[in-house]
Amino acid sequence: MSIESSPRLSLGQLAGYFLRLGTTGFGGPIALAAYMQRDLVERRHWYTQEEYLQGLAVSQTLPGPLAAQLAMWLGYVRRGFWGACAAAVPFILPPFIIVSAVAALYVAFRGTTIIQALFYGVGPAVIALILRGAWKLVRVTVKDERRLWAIFAVVGVVTFAVRSEVAVLFILSGLVGVAIYAPRGWLRRAQAAPIAVPVGLGTVWAATQSTDPNVLLQLGVFFFKAGAFTFGSGLAIVPFLQQGVVRDFGWLSEREFLDAVAMGMITPGPVVITAVFVGYLVAGLAGATVAGLGVFLPPFLMVVLFAPWIMRYRKHPIVVGFTKGATAAAAGAIVGAAAVIGTQVIVDVTTLVIFVAALLVLWRTKLPEPLLVGAAGIIGLVTFAVR
Repeated sequence: MSIESSPRLSLGQLAGYFLRLGTTGFGGPIALAAYMQRDLVERRHWYTQEEYLQGLAVSQTLPGPLAAQLAMWLGYVRRGFWGACAAAVPFILPPFIIVSAVAALYVAFRGTTIIQALFYGVGPAVIALILRGAWKLVRVTVKDERRLWAIFAVVGVVTFAVRSEVAVLFILSGLVGVAIYAPRGWLRRAQAAPIAVPVGLGTVWAATQSTDPNVLLQLGVFFFKAGAFTFGSGLAIVPFLQQGVVRDFGWLSEREFLDAVAMGMITPGPVVITAVFVGYLVAGLAGATVAGLGVFLPPFLMVVLFAPWIMRYRKHPIVVGFTKGATAAAAGAIVGAAAVIGTQVIVDVTTLVIFVAALLVLWRTKLPEPLLVGAAGIIGLVTFAVR
């Protein structure tokens, strides 16, 4: 497919659309992808259904946030490198500004009773949102394949048991996927090839381990890895961030980390904008900028450098198998991390009721997520007021 395929959109048209989507697009990665299909394929006819589905396939195959990569891909196929820039920057900039502003208010007032009361109610609702997001990912990727369910369950249980993400499980799960789904003939002809991907990832991972005391450098390296090594969807970044931000570096408490996840989920744009909130809490606006650049740079580079290659080989049995296994592991890790965080925020009958009620609302209604979280926050305020 030529990047010059008609219609030839201007960079301004691309930037204008993705600026609006980044400002008003709520609902997480699946919802954002659906908005792009509705707006760009069905209404504006800027892309064919085939082009959109190719972009969706690339975004699901590559590690990194699904919605952001899909936006970058759609810009790339129309206007190449600058098209990817025209889609990525306007899509990311509005949520960056919004989340940075909210983080500044949070830092200024987080010790107050009002903030404590708000997030007392918000926390259980966010756990419900994470679980709903994981379920959506399972329905799209795991479906009714029992062996993928086994990967999902094992990774989820291990994540909860050790109370952190076990990165090697993603590579192992990808290899299990290769063993399951790649025909034996492929495995015999490419005995070294399946190992080349995980070993390459492991080499890069080891090379980016940082012991430099400079916090901004640590933030940049950490969030670069987060953007480069998380499969599945934007929510797949949650267990990775929990391990690094809370346990390895000790930048945030469990409570502060959950608040950061909440901000990423209730603001417009991609969920991984959580990185900006974390960066601001750690090192102010400079930290927010470094974290944002770090987490979005890998998917951008993957789209402009490797997307054509992925399109060529995405149906290769080894690529398909590795992606299926790693994505099932990502869904399991999300559930395991949600369970770990849940033990920190569901601490009494009130928070349990908020959690259960939020789950029921999410499953039975189409209430927008910001309204649900806002209602939970109000319940938290009322609870503190009557105590």
